[in-house]
Amino acid sequence: MKSNVYTRTGDEGTTSLASGQRVAKTHVRLEAYGTIDELSSHLGLLISLLADEQDKARLRDIQNCLFDVSCELATVGKPPRRAITDDDVTHLEQAIDQLDALCGGWKGFILPGGTQAAAQAHVCRTVCRRAERRIWAIDDGEPVDATLRQYVNRLSDYLFLLAKKINFSAGVEENIWRKR
Repeated sequence: MKSNVYTRTGDEGTTSLASGQRVAKTHVRLEAYGTIDELSSHLGLLISLLADEQDKARLRDIQNCLFDVSCELATVGKPPRRAITDDDVTHLEQAIDQLDALCGGWKGFILPGGTQAAAQAHVCRTVCRRAERRIWAIDDGEPVDATLRQYVNRLSDYLFLLAKKINFSAGVEENIWRKR
């Protein structure tokens, strides 16, 4: 019995979007939703490193949102529904505000590091920024929902502050960049 995992349809360098349209595996949409998938995988690793159940639950919710983001990015033309709502953006902004209040304000540019979980949160942040750039590359040719773009932008900010919170909670000082 043949597995459903492989189809052999991508062996020549193309794949199908959600609409069924075949595109090159280097297509800008695949780059975008592939990077979102990569981010979700990094978030999974981050979750495994965390002890705080509230942080873990929020990150699982974010992973679910990112799956919806990928579905929207894999759809050419108008998707059947918006993947991300204004409420999703608002919830991230509220979480950002809470983390910022907990960790204190600006102290300088932070070099990634500290605890293993904080360092992983920084990896997530940088992958999120790359995903945002790939989404804007799609938007150069075909509009991407503004709320989706806002969500991904806020998500990188959230991940930055989550890294700060993880280090703060562990009593680890941030490594502040010093001009040489």
